[in-house]
Amino acid sequence: MTAPLDEELARLAALHGVATAYQPSPDRTVTASAAAVTGVLAALGVDAGTPEAVRAALAARERELRERLLPPTVVRWDGSPCEALAALPEGTRVRVETEDGEFTDEVERLPQGVHRLTATAPDGRTARAHLVVAPSRLPAPPAGRSYGLLVQLYSLLSRRSWGMGDLGDLAELAGWAGRTLGVGFVQVNPLHAAVPGAPTDPSPYRPSSRRFPDPVHLRIEDVPEYAYADPGSLPERAARLREAVLEKRELIDRDAVWELKREALELLAGVPLGPGRRAAYCDFLAEQGRALEDHATWCALAEVHGAEWQRWPEGLRDPRSPETARARRELMDRVDFHSRLAWLTDTQLTAAQRAAREAGAGIGIVHDLAVGVHPGGADAWAQREYFAAGMSVGAPPDAFNARGQDWGLPPWRPDRLAESGYDPYRRLLRGLFRYAGALRIDHVMGLFRLWWVPQGEAPTEGAYVRYDAEAMLAVLVLEASRAGAIVIGEDLGTVEPGVREALRERGVLGTSVLWFERDWDGDGRPLSPDRWRADCLATATTHDLPSTAARLSGEHVELRDRLGLLTRPLEEERAEAAADTLEWLDLLTRLGLLAGTAGGGDRSSEEAEVQAVHRFLRRTPARMIGVWLPDGVGDRRPQNLPGTWDQYPNWRLPIADGEGRPVPLEELAASPRLHALIDVLREAPEA
Repeated sequence: MTAPLDEELARLAALHGVATAYQPSPDRTVTASAAAVTGVLAALGVDAGTPEAVRAALAARERELRERLLPPTVVRWDGSPCEALAALPEGTRVRVETEDGEFTDEVERLPQGVHRLTATAPDGRTARAHLVVAPSRLPAPPAGRSYGLLVQLYSLLSRRSWGMGDLGDLAELAGWAGRTLGVGFVQVNPLHAAVPGAPTDPSPYRPSSRRFPDPVHLRIEDVPEYAYADPGSLPERAARLREAVLEKRELIDRDAVWELKREALELLAGVPLGPGRRAAYCDFLAEQGRALEDHATWCALAEVHGAEWQRWPEGLRDPRSPETARARRELMDRVDFHSRLAWLTDTQLTAAQRAAREAGAGIGIVHDLAVGVHPGGADAWAQREYFAAGMSVGAPPDAFNARGQDWGLPPWRPDRLAESGYDPYRRLLRGLFRYAGALRIDHVMGLFRLWWVPQGEAPTEGAYVRYDAEAMLAVLVLEASRAGAIVIGEDLGTVEPGVREALRERGVLGTSVLWFERDWDGDGRPLSPDRWRADCLATATTHDLPSTAARLSGEHVELRDRLGLLTRPLEEERAEAAADTLEWLDLLTRLGLLAGTAGGGDRSSEEAEVQAVHRFLRRTPARMIGVWLPDGVGDRRPQNLPGTWDQYPNWRLPIADGEGRPVPLEELAASPRLHALIDVLREAPEA
């Protein structure tokens, strides 16, 4: 057993938002090790290496909290008083500089935004803080129920794409699905910029930058300058990449696609921009400012020194150093090239959202925000002061993973975020909402706390670090409201008590996946549709789970067995999976959603069962229902199989039918099976 923490170390940790224990289950509490707590405190700039250091740090923190008038960021929700301001000593004078540069003493009449506040107490103490004034709730989804498609964009190849799905394909899908199927949204995977190099990590959840999109998703022919360039052999080489996937059933080769697209983009960079295009590009540069300059500089430096900035010459590891400024000037052509790629990608993302809205999709494109960034990437370099050095985000051991998880992503420091008024977080959200009708936030529980693991240690040797959830939510609600967008939180798995309630209060929708919706507080059986929550996106599966056909047939167990991933004998796993599926099929039958088809064992009965699953989702009160697009053609394979790396082709599979034959977008649009599945969601409401 872990030795109990020293009382003073535990108090010091609590005052800095570091938890000294966690609960993997409601009836079990685990104490964090002293080494883990000390390491996390060190990453927050607190020396707790010796008993003397702990006492000194504790005294300093207690004095700081006792004497300060205000925390660095305070929140006022519209229609509610600000508790921090109400607690100021009587007679304290307050002065506010608004976002627009105006000054006022009328705190209760401030417009929504992030303002600068100065408070002066009668005893002469002064505090300066950021004041976030936010709407009380997020915008609601469109009236009634929305249904839509969920797809990993790279997997959505058309006969015009260059070996992987692109933004032209996304616009085509959204335009067709909005007009023909009546969908309200299309949800895609994170399109953040990846870390360059070969082989590139294909996971969209470990990007170089979350602030800027990846130009690998560009539709090259849709760049206006393409009409004035000589493409040479590019179209033929692109066709070979496309045919390798669609005709020869090869895996998606992201690196090969990017090499060809980069060659094309280098060619297009030599085509002068027309006056209107030049003006639009200059506006983009001015709007994005230093953030884009930093991103493009990192990309240019990575071409010279490699993709891990920690291995660069020492002077270049600091984005604000004279050496970096000099290198930026010397590489100005490359900096401009990467800036232009960000602009082109932003333009096509905006066009995809416009295509969705013009097709009648009330929400449009739902983008995905990954939980973090690669430690060697552009964001970790440009914003290094906001990241906790030597720490990685993960998850503690629980009933599903006894060893815990280390995701290899550096966490934001909550203290630095608060001191900045959450500036990097605000800018990140603002950038994504430029072209999103809604935003899915991966591991939304991270707005409240994250499990920090000291690098080099096992995931068990970590501790939870608390964030100011009220401030994080206020900024999220503010930026989403300004964009008129909705927010979906991925809240699957173990969730701290009170988190779902806090999210619901602010209008953040949850995520409900059919197979996990059981009466966990009762008999554990499948939850009847009337007991589902309304404020959620309801789906049958996700990119990390088996397709619905594989789940119903039990093929997901056989796959995990072939890859050596089972922790129990195969027969036990088969029996449990079959029992789980049978319980759901029995419920579907009792509800009249699966009359006479259960247990047929052929593909026609499988299709009927997949439809019944979605008919069940339609019967729940969920505000949004998502259809996993591969389910529409009977795909058997998950896009990602957690726990694997080389054993399984994660993030490299095209959408395919039940026999594994890739299905291009043009065939998807004509698929009777997909149309029949969507018709299930379009049926008239039952009395």
